[in-house]
Amino acid sequence: MHWTAFLTCLLTVSLMNQVSGLETVTGKYGDTVEIPCNNGRFTEEAVPLVKWKYNNDGNILVKNMGQNASISNDENYKNRVSIKNNLGLIIRQVTMADQKTFTCMVVGTADIFEYPVELVIYKVPSQPQITNQTTTMAVGKLTKLAQCRTEGANPAANITWFKNKTPLMADGAAIKITAAVVVDKETGLSATTSDLEYTAVKEDIDASFTCQVQHIRSANMDSSPLIFTVNYPTEKVSLQVVSQGPFNEGDNVTLKCMADGNPPPSSYIFYMKGEKKTVENSNTYTLTNVTRANTGEYKCSLVNNEDMAESVSITVEYLDVALSTAGRISKRLGESFEVTVDVKASGTPQTSWRKGNKDLNRLLKFDKLKYSDSGVYECVVSMAGLKKTQTFELIVQGSPVIKSLTKARDGNKNKVLSCEAEGFPKPTVQWSVNGTDVGETAYVDGKVTYKITIVPKVNLTVSCTVSNALGSVNKSIDVSPHLKNNKSDQTVLAVGIVFGLIVALIVMGLAYWLYMKKFRQGSWKTGEKEDGSAEESKKLEENQSQKADV
Repeated sequence: MHWTAFLTCLLTVSLMNQVSGLETVTGKYGDTVEIPCNNGRFTEEAVPLVKWKYNNDGNILVKNMGQNASISNDENYKNRVSIKNNLGLIIRQVTMADQKTFTCMVVGTADIFEYPVELVIYKVPSQPQITNQTTTMAVGKLTKLAQCRTEGANPAANITWFKNKTPLMADGAAIKITAAVVVDKETGLSATTSDLEYTAVKEDIDASFTCQVQHIRSANMDSSPLIFTVNYPTEKVSLQVVSQGPFNEGDNVTLKCMADGNPPPSSYIFYMKGEKKTVENSNTYTLTNVTRANTGEYKCSLVNNEDMAESVSITVEYLDVALSTAGRISKRLGESFEVTVDVKASGTPQTSWRKGNKDLNRLLKFDKLKYSDSGVYECVVSMAGLKKTQTFELIVQGSPVIKSLTKARDGNKNKVLSCEAEGFPKPTVQWSVNGTDVGETAYVDGKVTYKITIVPKVNLTVSCTVSNALGSVNKSIDVSPHLKNNKSDQTVLAVGIVFGLIVALIVMGLAYWLYMKKFRQGSWKTGEKEDGSAEESKKLEENQSQKADV
C-alpha cells in the first residue's frame, strides 16, 4: 500500500509537470544555486533512488536510499555539486556553462519519473565606458562623437544615447547610432557597444551628451556627461566700446571687435578715420589720450572678409574756459570792473562763481568797487563730467581815510584814543604824542582801528596821521587832563561855587549902600529939599547912571 500510494503520487506530479511545461530556475553568475527536484516535494527517506543528470546523458550524481550520494567524475561538476534532503541539486559558482537543462530522475519499484529544470544564468553589466571620443563638432557635418561600451552581461545590455536628457533617435542622416553585441567565447558573457554619429547645429553649444546602459536585472546606469566644442563660421561682426562713456579729452577708449563664429577669428582690422590697422591675436584696439579730433565713426571687420564689418560712433567731450582777466588784478576804490568768461564746449555748460567759501549768484560785474570786493575769485564751469576752474585775485586799492577819531576814559587817569582808518594797502599810524600802544584791530575789508593810551597833564591837541603808498591824512582831537571823580572833590567844588556867589552878592550890596549914603549926604550938605524940582531929579538920575557904568 505504501509503494502504491507513492507511485500514484509520482504519476500525478508527472502529469502536472507535463501540463505546466518546463520549470525554470534563475541564478546569478558566480553564486550558488539550488535546482529543485519536483519543486522539493520529495525527501530522501521516501525515494529509493534519485539521479541528477544534464542534457540527457551527462551524469552528475546518484543517491540510493539510506546511502551517501555518489558524485561522478565529470570535470564540470565533481567539485561543485551536492544534494539536499529534499533531493534538490546544489551547484556552486555557476557560470554561463551551467545555463542548461538539469533533470532529476526518480526511480520507483514499478516506474521511473523525470523532472527537467532549465537553469538560466544572469550577469549585471559593467558601468558604461566612453571611448573614441572626439572634441569638436562642425555645424552641418556628420561627426562620430564617441563609442559607449558595457561588458560582462547576460543577457546582453541595451545602450541608449541622450542629449540634454532627451533620448536621441537615429534617423539615418543627421543622427546615426550603430549598436553591436559580442559574446566572449570563454565566459559566455556579452559586451555591448554603441557608436554615435551626430550632425551639430549652433544650438548645440554647451549641449550635454550621455549614454545609458539598460539591463533587465539592474537599474539604469548613466555615463559622465560629454561636452563638445561646436565649430561654425562667422555670420556677423559686432563692434563695442569697452570703456564707459562719456569720453573726455585725455581719456583712453578701447574698441572690441567680436565675431559670432566658433572658433572666433584671431585677427581683425580696425578702421580709424581713414586709417586701417590690422591687429593680430587680439580683438581690441585702444585709442590713448583722445582729443576732440578723435570724435567720429570707427569700424572693424574680418581680415579675410572686409565686407563683414560693423561701425560705431565715438564723441569726445571737451571744455575750454578763458577769463578776460587772470592772475593778480589791482583796481582803485570806486572804479567799475567786470569779468567775462569765454567758454568753448561740446555741450551746454553751467557757469558759477565763488569767492572763498561763498557762492556768488550773479555775474562778476561791479559798478563801484569797495574794499570788501577784494579777494580770490573762482570761476567753475562744468558739463557732462567735465569741470574747469579759473581763478584770479582782485585787489581794491585806495589812499587812506580816517573814518573816526574818538576818545574814551579807561576808569583811571588814562585817556584811550581810537583812530579808525580805511585804505589799501593797509594804512600805518603815527600819533603826535607818546603813549602806550594798545594795539590794533584786525584788518578787514580795508578797515583797521589803532588805539593809544595817554595820561594828559594839561590840555592837549592830539593828531592821528595814517598813510600808505597812495597818500596820507591826519585828524586832531582835544584832550584835557582828568579830574578826580570823588565825593570830597565834588563837595569842595560845590562850596567854592556857593562861596563865590555869596561874596559877589555882598560886594554888590556894599557898593550900593555906599553909593546911596554918599548921595544922601550931598543933598543934606546943600540944604536942599529932598523933593526938589523935576529937572533936578532927572539930572540926579543921570549922574547916578554914569557912576554905575564906571
